[in-house]
Amino acid sequence: MSLKDKLDLQRLPRHIAIIMDGNGRWAKERGQDRLYGHHEGVESVRNIVETCAELGIGYLTLYAFSTENWDRPVYEVNGIMELLVNTIRREVTTLSKNNIRLTMIGDMNMLPPQCQREMEEAIAFTSQNTGLNLVMALSYSARWEIVNAARKIAQDVKNGTLDPLAVTPAVWESYLCTAGIPDPELVIRTSGECRISNFLLYQLAYAELYFTDTRWPDFRQENLYQAILNFQNRERRFGKTSEQIQQNEEIIS
Repeated sequence: MSLKDKLDLQRLPRHIAIIMDGNGRWAKERGQDRLYGHHEGVESVRNIVETCAELGIGYLTLYAFSTENWDRPVYEVNGIMELLVNTIRREVTTLSKNNIRLTMIGDMNMLPPQCQREMEEAIAFTSQNTGLNLVMALSYSARWEIVNAARKIAQDVKNGTLDPLAVTPAVWESYLCTAGIPDPELVIRTSGECRISNFLLYQLAYAELYFTDTRWPDFRQENLYQAILNFQNRERRFGKTSEQIQQNEEIIS
């Protein structure tokens, strides 16, 4: 029996975010170059995207490349960018056929021109799709995002178009890269590291964190089902007591 049969399809997380970690270590464990791991990780991306679409998950955010990753060896960065371009070009038609909408968060200006063009074209090509929203975090870091939002707010205040007293959480969120995207409910990190590595620091305030030793190239739909089952077995209280949550559920039912 697949773990899928154990899922409560009425209680799926609306938004899943994944820190795809372990490509390089997976490759080294097999005596291969780190880029080999990144290439193999693409198959995991394809598998997980398809699985989320089939389940009816609303949003899937993949942490593909952080601003700190630019400090990696040049050959690896160039290889990742080339892989990114080729993957987008190859998969965009399939995404559209599966009604998947592609978006991006991060500093696109840091990406190579060709990569920018491919991403912009893919985003435009899939913009009318109404199924899974696939969000790629590229050249992204949460501290960059927060500082960038603060600068925009400060500029609007300076220009007189925004009253400082009008800055509410909702207004703040409208200045983030994720404006219009619900906060992740479940965050998965592969490869055994137990940290969030500068990823969606504001948005993860109430997210459930799930860590697995599985390297990203080995992460497949059964691993995703396990993470969702773990999520469904947790009690999400948002500061309330268990008794309050139970009372609310009784009222709803």
